[in-house]
Amino acid sequence: MMIGSMRTQLAALNTAEFAAVARALAAESRRLGLVAPGFRCPPRIVGVDRTIRRFTGDERAGVVSVAVKSRPLAAVIADMIEGIIVLNCLPAAESALVRAALWRSLDQSPAETAVTASADDVHQSSARAAHVA
Repeated sequence: MMIGSMRTQLAALNTAEFAAVARALAAESRRLGLVAPGFRCPPRIVGVDRTIRRFTGDERAGVVSVAVKSRPLAAVIADMIEGIIVLNCLPAAESALVRAALWRSLDQSPAETAVTASADDVHQSSARAAHVA
């Protein structure tokens, strides 16, 4: 999914655009073997850019709420991606790989997305990075 050359002006994502980004990130999360959170906007707490609410009984499942109004598109998407990282309790090495894969998934067509790093590649790379550290 190409996000209109990642426009840098303040984004006023409409509901359909927010939902499209949320669906794309959730699909890529599942492809990487992660738990995909629900997404909503705005957060219930006034004045914050992002909140995360975990579901009882499953520490990796939850909802990421993101403020959209008067914020750059990249900041909104970064908060959505960080919510996925936090909810899945990823270690630092794996976080960097997953973060990159999620960004790439938004900047590629469906055909190009099919050839990006698979979940196995991410986990193998993170295991190698953990052994090096």
